[in-house]
Amino acid sequence: MTYSSTAAGSGLRLAPFRGLRYVPGRVGSLAAVTSPPYDVVVRPDGRRHLETADPHNVVRLILPDAATADARNRKAARTLAAWLDEGVLAADPHPAVYVYEQRDGDHLQRGVIGALRLSGPEQGAVLPHEDVMPGPVADRAALMTATRANLEPLLLVYRDGDATARVVERTAAGARPLLATTTEDGVRHRLWALTDPGDLAAIDADLATRQALIADGHHRWATYRRLQAEHRPGGPWDYGLVLLVDSARYPLRVRAIHRVLPGLPVGAALEAAGGAFRVRALGASLDTALAALAEAAADGNAFVLAGDGYHLLDRPAPDRIASAVRADRPPAWRHLDATVLHHLLLDEVWQVPDAPEHIRYIHDTGAAVELAERLGGSAVLMHPVDERVVLELARDGVMMPRKSTSFGPKPASGLVMRGLDLG
Repeated sequence: MTYSSTAAGSGLRLAPFRGLRYVPGRVGSLAAVTSPPYDVVVRPDGRRHLETADPHNVVRLILPDAATADARNRKAARTLAAWLDEGVLAADPHPAVYVYEQRDGDHLQRGVIGALRLSGPEQGAVLPHEDVMPGPVADRAALMTATRANLEPLLLVYRDGDATARVVERTAAGARPLLATTTEDGVRHRLWALTDPGDLAAIDADLATRQALIADGHHRWATYRRLQAEHRPGGPWDYGLVLLVDSARYPLRVRAIHRVLPGLPVGAALEAAGGAFRVRALGASLDTALAALAEAAADGNAFVLAGDGYHLLDRPAPDRIASAVRADRPPAWRHLDATVLHHLLLDEVWQVPDAPEHIRYIHDTGAAVELAERLGGSAVLMHPVDERVVLELARDGVMMPRKSTSFGPKPASGLVMRGLDLG
C-alpha cells in the first residue's frame, strides 16, 4: 500500500515555527501538564483528574471549564495569557520543525511537527476520510480564535519520505532532546528542535511530493480550513499545527472508537435488535467478548453490546441493511461497521437521536463499558477498520461515518503548541 505522490511543490509544505512550550522549572513535571487530545479526554472525570494533576495542566486550555461556550473560550485565552506572563510557558527563540518520538512498550513512533501550509495547490495533498459534526468544528474554531493558538497537533500519515527519515533518525540517535518525559500511561516522549537550514531544506523538498492521510483530528482539520477561509490570505491562519508520521517506517495502531448510549438500557436495545441481528449472550468477561467480536467481524458486521453483561450482535439481515443503507455509495462504505451501526441500528432500530447527549464517543474500551454501566445505558463496542479500507475510500473522496477509526499513538497535548502571533 502506498500513498500517491504529487508533482514537486504541490504536496505537503511544512514550515518551521517558534514552539510554545512549558518551562520545566515552573511546573511540577512535564508529564503532569500533558493531556490526551481533547476528544479523548473522558469528560468530566478525565478533565478533573488532569486538572488536579497540576494547576498548569494543558487541559485547562483545550477543555476549559465554565458555564457557557463564550465563557470557556475567554477563560482559556486569559489562562494562556497569564501563563505566558508568569513564565510558565515560553516560545522557543528560533523557528523550528520538531522531531517527536513516542515509545509505548515495544511500539516506537517518530515524526515531525510543523506548521502545515493550508492554502494553494497542495490542498489535495491532505486526504480526510471521516465526516465531521458542525458543533465540534464551531467549538474548536471559537477556542482557536480566542486563544490565537493551535494548542494540539493533528496526526497525519504519509509514506516513504527517505530524506525526512534520515534527518529524523540521525536526530533521534545522536542529538540531545529538548525534553524527555514519561506520561502516566507509560508512554515515553522525546522532542528535538530542527533549526539547521540544510535539514529544513531536505525535509521541505522531500515532503513537497508527498500526500498524507488524516489519521487523527478531522474536526481540527475542518477548523483550520474554516478559519483560513474567514481570514485574509497571507497570514498565520494559512497554516495549522500537525505531526507527520511515515507509516512505512512507523506503522500506526488502528483501533476502534466505541459508542455509549446513555438513554438506551441494554435490555431494550437487545429486544429491538433481535429482528435485525443474531443476538448471543457472551458472559461477564470483557476479554472473552472482544475475542468473540474479532472472530465474528472477520465474517461481516458485528458489535458487542455492553452495560449489563456482554452480548454479540452479528449476522445482520441483508434485507434490513439494504433498506437502511444508502445504495449510491461504494460497497466498501456500505459494508463498514460504522455505516451499518448508524444507519441501521441507531437510526432505524433504536431511533437514537444524533446528538452529543444521546451518543458519546469513547476511545478506551474499559471506559466505555464503565460509563454505560454507571449511566444505566448501553455501550456498543466496535472492531477496528483495516487501514487499507480507510485509504481506499479517502482516495475516492468518500467520507466514512464520523469517529470510524482511531489511529495512534496520538501526540500528547502540551508538549509543543503554536502561538499564531509568534511567527
